Amino acid sequence: MNRVYLSLGSNLSNPLYQLSSALNKIKKIQDSQLIIQSPLYYSLPYSPIKQPYFLNIAIAIDTSLESETLLDHIQYIEKEQGRVRQIERWGPRTLDIDIMLFGEKIINTPRLTVPHYDMNNRAFMLIPLLDIAPNLYLPNGKLLSEIIDSFDQNTMKSVMKSPFLT
Repeated sequence: MNRVYLSLGSNLSNPLYQLSSALNKIKKIQDSQLIIQSPLYYSLPYSPIKQPYFLNIAIAIDTSLESETLLDHIQYIEKEQGRVRQIERWGPRTLDIDIMLFGEKIINTPRLTVPHYDMNNRAFMLIPLLDIAPNLYLPNGKLLSEIIDSFDQNTMKSVMKSPFLT
């Protein structure tokens, strides 16, 4: 079994519904079990494109699936919930699920890069991850909380725990 950390986000078509629906579908992935989920967070879009705020969550699952098999399941869930992959990056979306970490593995294939290629710069990924894995060391040997402590405070202010959606 591998402990896998996923980041989920949505800013279209009722984001709370999108995340809730995705969690229910993730719970049904074969040979996998949802272990823990973070509180919900609002975040500013990581994009110059004008769009609504995102609702974000981090989860941990245990799975015996291979990384790209899990990716197939995740991309199917995204597509099923109306995700349209566009050439333009960082645009609005019904659902975005990213594999942040897959056990201790470092993966570089044409389809998948783990650890997530830019997670160390994304407060909306790391702050929810800290909630569910406060003592987590990343594959680069750094403690997750140390990376967050080094963030620009303006970046941190763009991610707020939702007082209504826990």
